[in-house]
Amino acid sequence: MGTLAEQLRTTRISRGYSQNEIATMLHITRQSVSKWETGRAYPDIDNLIYLSDIYGLSIDKLLKKNQDLENKIQTNQTVINDKKKQLKQINKSLYSNRDEGILLLVLTLISGIIPPIGVLLPIYVMWRNTKYNALFKTIYAIALVVIIVSVINTSIYAADNWFKPSQTTVYKIN
Repeated sequence: MGTLAEQLRTTRISRGYSQNEIATMLHITRQSVSKWETGRAYPDIDNLIYLSDIYGLSIDKLLKKNQDLENKIQTNQTVINDKKKQLKQINKSLYSNRDEGILLLVLTLISGIIPPIGVLLPIYVMWRNTKYNALFKTIYAIALVVIIVSVINTSIYAADNWFKPSQTTVYKIN
C-alpha cells in the first residue's frame, strides 16, 4: 500500500464500513471521505486520529510510506508557524501602544489650576484616553471633576472681572 488514499480505502472496505458511515462518525460530508480516498485531499490531524480509532490502526500505519502527506504536513506546519508569528506582530502593533495614563492624569490635574483651560483640556484628555491605559476609569472621573470645578471657577472669574467689575468691594480689616 503506497498512498494514504489507498490505505484509507482498503482499510475502510476491510472493516466493512461505507463512506457514508465514516462521514457520519466523523461529522463530515461523504464527499470529503471520497476525496481522501481518491487522493484529491488529505484529512486533517484530528480526523486522522478519529480514523485510526475507528479502523483500529495506529496513525503511523496509516501514514507509513506516505511521503507526500508527510511533506504536506510539514509545509502546513511551517505555514501555521509563520501565521502565528505574523499574528503576534499584529497584536503587538495594535495593543502595545504607550501607556499614556499617568501623562493624561497629570495633564488633567494641572489644567484645573487655570480655569478656562481646565474646561477644555480635560475634554481632549477624555477623547485621548483609551481602555488600554492603566488608569482608564480614574482619568474619566478626575477629568469630569476638573471640568465641573473649572466651570465654576471660570464663571466666578468672569463675573468678578467682566460682568460686574464695579460691584467688587474691598474691606479693610483692622
